Amino acid sequence: MGFVNADLPDVDLATWKDRPHLERMKILALHWVDYGFGTPKMIHALYGVKIAFFIVAGLLLASRTQGIGGLGDIASWWLQPIFYQKLVVWVILYEALGLGASCGPLAFRFKPWVGGCTYWLRPGTIKLPPWSGHNPIAGGSRRTVFDVFLYVGMIVSAIVLLFSNGVPKSGQPADSVGLLDPKLLAFLIGFTLVAGLRDRLLFLAARSEQYWVMCIMFATLPYVDMIVGAKLVMFAVWWGAAASKLSRHFSYVVLGMTTNSPFVPFKWFRHKLCRDFPTDVRPSRLTALLAHSGTVLEFSVPVILMFSTNRMVTLVVGAIMVIFHLYITSNFPLAVPLEWNIFYTFSLIWLYIMHPSDQYGLWSMSSWWLPTLIIIVLFGVPVLGNLRPDLISFLPAARYYAGNWATGLWAFRRGTEGQPDCEERIDTHIVKSSKNQITQLTQLYNREVAEIYLQKAVAWRYMHTHGKATASVLLTHLDSPENYDIREGEFVLSSVVGWQFGDGHLHDEFFINAVQERCHYAPGELIVVLLESQPWQTMTQRYRVVDAALGVIERGSVSVHDMLAAQPWLDDGPIPYTVHDREVTPLLDRAGGKNSTSVTKPNASHEHQPPGQPTGQPGSRPGERQSTTSAQGD
Repeated sequence: MGFVNADLPDVDLATWKDRPHLERMKILALHWVDYGFGTPKMIHALYGVKIAFFIVAGLLLASRTQGIGGLGDIASWWLQPIFYQKLVVWVILYEALGLGASCGPLAFRFKPWVGGCTYWLRPGTIKLPPWSGHNPIAGGSRRTVFDVFLYVGMIVSAIVLLFSNGVPKSGQPADSVGLLDPKLLAFLIGFTLVAGLRDRLLFLAARSEQYWVMCIMFATLPYVDMIVGAKLVMFAVWWGAAASKLSRHFSYVVLGMTTNSPFVPFKWFRHKLCRDFPTDVRPSRLTALLAHSGTVLEFSVPVILMFSTNRMVTLVVGAIMVIFHLYITSNFPLAVPLEWNIFYTFSLIWLYIMHPSDQYGLWSMSSWWLPTLIIIVLFGVPVLGNLRPDLISFLPAARYYAGNWATGLWAFRRGTEGQPDCEERIDTHIVKSSKNQITQLTQLYNREVAEIYLQKAVAWRYMHTHGKATASVLLTHLDSPENYDIREGEFVLSSVVGWQFGDGHLHDEFFINAVQERCHYAPGELIVVLLESQPWQTMTQRYRVVDAALGVIERGSVSVHDMLAAQPWLDDGPIPYTVHDREVTPLLDRAGGKNSTSVTKPNASHEHQPPGQPTGQPGSRPGERQSTTSAQGD
């Protein structure tokens, strides 16, 4: 991996697109094991500079408070509660501007690096309201001046808080200069809530499942309760993340993440992470050991931090957790939640080490019902999100690195006889602040290199369990994969709305319908496969096939066991899947918009579908199982 130049596979660029799709995926998956994404190390160095800016700017802003001295007077501000509160507000501002996660080349944002605010300050861009069919203030998919006003309200509220001085609060330490004014916090809390009900992107991008909750505690709870409540937020994130990793998916995440690290130069070690490189690139026992050692840490260390009254024990386990977060940061995971990991290392020191449990434990709270209520809410949402993943975003469900994610693959039909590719309409028909990734990369390199980069992202997805499922369903719904540009759904979403973080629910039927309203695809021009996460209580995952022009054309399920048995390049063909129904549901109906009448296709004949048969026509496909489940099960 060079410092300036990227590492690309040794292939003939001129004939690359002519190779069969799965052959390309095999070449790119094997190349990923050796080189990761192939990013020049210069990019990692620039991310290091970005992290340094995050730290220095945060410290400067948080220390600008009357009574606590300047940044150099560490003793005066290190234990001031308002200093920590302002750091939380700084992280909210940083993420809400789009400077944190989903920023830069490792999030496939090349030119410019930042999406976020450049989209959300612009009327006419696409927004994604939650519960659009049942949310009375949702509005449509078009961002209005009112939506921009709400977003500006979030940003201004955070800035005002950063430059405000402290006010007295019940139970504060004797040497405290005060805490953030609850009235000012109420503006940030309120703007974030209303803006989030109009566009869930804004709520999720600000990482509200953690920091917004902390702000509510800052505004409403006495000092000791506030500190313990913030500890419980971190505890719930750690335990929720650990619980979500108790699956067969997580080892695949560790394989893909570790082989993308610039600090793992040895190919022999990278190959050891696979069962039998290059014939079998599923995770080895070594990878599983690394993965679930981290899971054990995430379960055990928070318990010790929360309940230990032994100072030395607390220091040791705190140091272990700091190393854990720094290790994650060093792997530069895609979507790059680097600043989040840095902030968590500081938070665990400030909350758990500097506020030990003998003074700030659960038993220190003002009443027994308060920790009970906080625990029910903080732990109840992740539990529900794992039992019914279709109802809860993977962020509040704390499935950050689990590998058990909702996801999607998009297939745009290529142009013929001089006609432009269907993907180009994303640039020409949609109001947005940056070009599609293929356009950005073509401007930096050339079209052939751009294709390799985008297809490598698809190969990375195929290296995960869910990628094999989405690929199997998608490829059997196309007349030929060589007639389509197959794209990772996260990157389509990112170029259209300015942010992504691995939440497959964001590029669902509502989003597809918003794209279709603007791009007017004909049947067969845009095919999307959406895969839901695996619930704890089953070993199957539900999928939906969407033709942007027709609606949802098929629903079914895939066995996790079959996903685990396959290679990324599907050398034994598409993995089996079960079709539950082929009732065509228009997108507006599925997305919660206007009422539409569903159309039921004729019963499937379960005969092999001939090559070239138009998408959506009944007939069995390779790998398809006859359903034994009613359509009502979806």
